[in-house]
Amino acid sequence: MSVSEGEEGGLFRAAPSDNSQDLLDNPTKTVATGSTPEDQASPVVDEASPSSASSFEMLDMESAHAPYQEVQPHWFFCRRADDNTSWLPFSREDSDKLENAFTNISDEGEEDTVVAVEGQRYDVHVKERKRHAVYWEQAPSEVRRCTWFYKGDKDTRFMPYPEDFSKDLEEAYRKSVTSDEWKKKLDFPTGETVILHNPKLIMQYQPIGLQDDWVSSPSEHTRPRTVKRGVDNISVEIPDGEPEKVDHVVFMVHGIGPACDLRFRSIIQCVNDFRSVSLSLLASHYKRAQQEGQVGRVEFLPVNWHSALHGDATGVDEDIQRITLPSISRLRHFTNDTLLDLFFYNSPTYCQTIVDTVASEFNRLHVLFKQRHPEFSGTVSVVGHSLGSLILFDLLTNQRDESQARQGISGEPCHLNCNTLEQTLNRLGLQQYLDVLQNENLDLESLALCRDSDLKDLGIPLGPRKKILNYVRRKWLPEDCRMGAVCQAQGPQLQPEVTSTQDGNESSGLPPQQFHLHRPQSVTSAVDYEYFDVGIGQTNGGIAKGQVSIDYPQLEFHPQTFFAFGSPIGMFLTVRGLKRIDPNYTFPTCKSFYNIYHPYDPVAYRIEPMIVSEVDLEPMLIPHHKGRKRMHLELKDSLTRMSMDLKNNVLGSLRTAWQSFARLPVAALPPGEGGETTTEKTLEETQGGFDEAESSESVEEREHREIKMGMLNGGRRIDYVLQEKPIESFNEYLFAIQSHLCYWESEDTALLLLKEIYDNLGVAIEQPQQ
Repeated sequence: MSVSEGEEGGLFRAAPSDNSQDLLDNPTKTVATGSTPEDQASPVVDEASPSSASSFEMLDMESAHAPYQEVQPHWFFCRRADDNTSWLPFSREDSDKLENAFTNISDEGEEDTVVAVEGQRYDVHVKERKRHAVYWEQAPSEVRRCTWFYKGDKDTRFMPYPEDFSKDLEEAYRKSVTSDEWKKKLDFPTGETVILHNPKLIMQYQPIGLQDDWVSSPSEHTRPRTVKRGVDNISVEIPDGEPEKVDHVVFMVHGIGPACDLRFRSIIQCVNDFRSVSLSLLASHYKRAQQEGQVGRVEFLPVNWHSALHGDATGVDEDIQRITLPSISRLRHFTNDTLLDLFFYNSPTYCQTIVDTVASEFNRLHVLFKQRHPEFSGTVSVVGHSLGSLILFDLLTNQRDESQARQGISGEPCHLNCNTLEQTLNRLGLQQYLDVLQNENLDLESLALCRDSDLKDLGIPLGPRKKILNYVRRKWLPEDCRMGAVCQAQGPQLQPEVTSTQDGNESSGLPPQQFHLHRPQSVTSAVDYEYFDVGIGQTNGGIAKGQVSIDYPQLEFHPQTFFAFGSPIGMFLTVRGLKRIDPNYTFPTCKSFYNIYHPYDPVAYRIEPMIVSEVDLEPMLIPHHKGRKRMHLELKDSLTRMSMDLKNNVLGSLRTAWQSFARLPVAALPPGEGGETTTEKTLEETQGGFDEAESSESVEEREHREIKMGMLNGGRRIDYVLQEKPIESFNEYLFAIQSHLCYWESEDTALLLLKEIYDNLGVAIEQPQQ
């Protein structure tokens, strides 16, 4: 028997103990443990010493006479995090699938069997005993068919033995049950000893490392572990299996840096948590619909762009490292790995890399998911956190619907002048690529139709590709194409304030300060933000010389909804010079948009004031997932209502007093005009004032309900705010950073997504039983 080196290595090492003799005589007393052996061989079974089992003569031995039944295996996989190694069970459904595949493997020469597990996000190679991720890059993890487990007094959970070790333990156990002979001792060449005292008590003793010379008793070399047979005899939480039916797919894009929460976990781990929260909420808030087969599950898949930006392909990390100061190295490394992503996104060169990576990951994941779920007929939504939401906003802004796509294909190409390809490359200093382009029969006109990916396939590096695309689009496309007068699709406008031109006169007609959210639909499908402030970079009066084009790729699907978590979209649009979003504007291929944020999130900004600026409208409060407000918010609202009730009671008392006064004899008072007494007139005016005061709030609420929020979310509200926790209310600044990273484990956020998704499917949410 053997165990992979580095995994179980050192697990059987233990420190010397003065009570080792007592532990052998009384195995129920346990101490600190180590782990499994590195090398194992067939054990030798012989009688245990009388002293080692004398304490167990009085134990119940009835189960020893029960017939032998083969142990039921359960499959586990290994998870490594830093220096911690843990073994986690598959669901019973996945374990049964793996066991069936294992029993059907007949010979060594047969090809390995692959079993899809965990919602088909992983593939397990049964013979290889490896678990491989399907949708993202991740090192393979070890898989075991587990039957025997061990735990020491300082271990938090039972750990599975290697399969060979378990096989020997099972054989010894079978012999003891069949022969009804116990107190057997198994000695392994590595020094481990397992004693089968009876069916309910099995202990392992392992050697302590280097011993002092005066330690002579063999019992002083051992420390005990509790050994259990079968997964049903240990305390382990076996996860529930996921429904096979997928109703909807959500792609989730991370923000700056490789970590997504305060525990420095990756986007993969955070999305796993969000998926688990979603499954739990489906079981509680859509229980009846699940039982009736109306609801399956929502699949959440991570989209990682950080690794592509900071990988060897761009070399940006190496370039930044050369100019980074050596002082406060940890802080500078953190800055280079996280905060610089904001500057990279505002860099024309690296922005293109980020946008290309996100779009290509979207398309790759979508195609892969459809291949693995050919029966899937649902829709797709997208989620962006922090900077990821801004990336998605720009990407969705620059998509084309079907009518625009047909117009771009059928439109006449813009004419190029007569300069040759060779002259152009010489002017750019890229004449070494002339042969490469000529071998593909490319001239200037066809070059203008090329995308960055086309030139990349030809082996042209990133820098030369950017020079070629930028030069061709700027110099060879005519002015009307660049300005969007011919090729631009008609769309709603984002209207900044009108400013003066260089000659001091206000611009007229179509001013350069007037930008369209629809990008110019040119033949190349490129957004040239020299003239348009819809992509990346801020323009100056509509003109920013020296900038390059951003070529926004087209997605192979139309998202149903765009959810933004902790989003700086509003701030970025404002600093780009956009003052107002036209209420009629909507994303070309996405009809719903939700801006979700925590009230203390320092990165989050609102969207609605950019659409409806004349009314100070509070954001929509996201309901608590248990169907109520948090207690401290309820208390705050109660105090507000109490003050309003007190005000209303005072007004009511004054009205009663005036009514009593009006009923007094008033014959001596002079009548008003039209026979109306002055007192009656004054009473009516006063009562009118009371009624106006009482109804002022209701009028305001009615006005809020009647406000049209534009078409960015189909006329519905856009800004949604989470309820802060009671502890967060004590110090807003203390929880500011945490609030920006809270969305991945937020039940309220996940429930809002599920409600939007299933409302579109005609399935209503259910209030869970408290």
